[in-house]
Amino acid sequence: MFHQTDQPYIVLQVTLKEKWIGTGSKNLDELEKIINTQAACGYRLHTLSTSIAHSKGFAGGDRIQATLVFEKI
Repeated sequence: MFHQTDQPYIVLQVTLKEKWIGTGSKNLDELEKIINTQAACGYRLHTLSTSIAHSKGFAGGDRIQATLVFEKI
């Protein structure tokens, strides 16, 4: 996991994969791990924004691109 303790802000992007059947993300554990890792390094989540990319493939499932901005505390 990338983190630099000398930077006042860190920006990370995570792609959340939607389940093919039903609702919800398949990899929320990954997002939680990223947030907790940055918190352990002295950063707090400042901003979260998302954008959606619709999938037209056979496997289906939309992709949500999450951009996280962490602030040094």
